[in-house]
Parts: sequence; structure tokens; C-alpha cells
Amino acid sequence: MDTKDHYQKIIQEILIKYTSIPFAYGDIQIETIFDKESQRYLVVILGRENGRRVHGCLVHIDIINDKFWIQKDGTEDGIANKLLNYGIPKERIVLGFRSLKMREYTEFAKE
Repeated sequence: MDTKDHYQKIIQEILIKYTSIPFAYGDIQIETIFDKESQRYLVVILGRENGRRVHGCLVHIDIINDKFWIQKDGTEDGIANKLLNYGIPKERIVLGFRSLKMREYTEFAKE
């Protein structure tokens, strides 16, 4: 299995697990969106809570230059930690939701 396929499989495994965790309130669905061609992966939430429409991105990961760019991470345990558990080295993970200046203070890739 080449690196691209391997990385895609890891992301999909991690994100699919989030769809099985029900929201404690509201009528909220959790869906995955996998764009393998563009190497873009999302978990979105949608539904209703107290009569109000809920729609948003919980997780957004892109694969750019063989690195995992975490663009959005709305999870409690952190997507970067999940990637580390799969054996992905820190220098292959970019916390894209942080500013470049803040990324300098982490152990992860800067870009």
C-alpha cells in the first residue's frame, strides 16, 4: 500500500469512529465527507437543537505534501493524538488551525 492510500485509510478509520458517538442533546446527525481526489476529509454535524438549525464542521483534515493538515479540530481528545496513536510522526502533522507563530511552540510540523 502506498503512502497516499495508507494515509487515507488512517484518516477514514479515525473519522468514521466519530459518527458512532451520539450527541447528548438535540436531534443532531454526524456525517463524514471524504474527497479522496482532493485529499480533504471532514466530519460535519447537522440537525436541530431546541428548534434551531445546527450545521457545522467538527473536523477538517487535508493531506498536503504528505502531511496531515488539521484545519479544524472540535474533538475533546484531539485528532493529532489519534494520528500519533496510529504511528504518524509529529513532523507529518500540522496544526493548521493554529497561527504559524503559535505552531513554532509545538512539537508538530510548522508547515
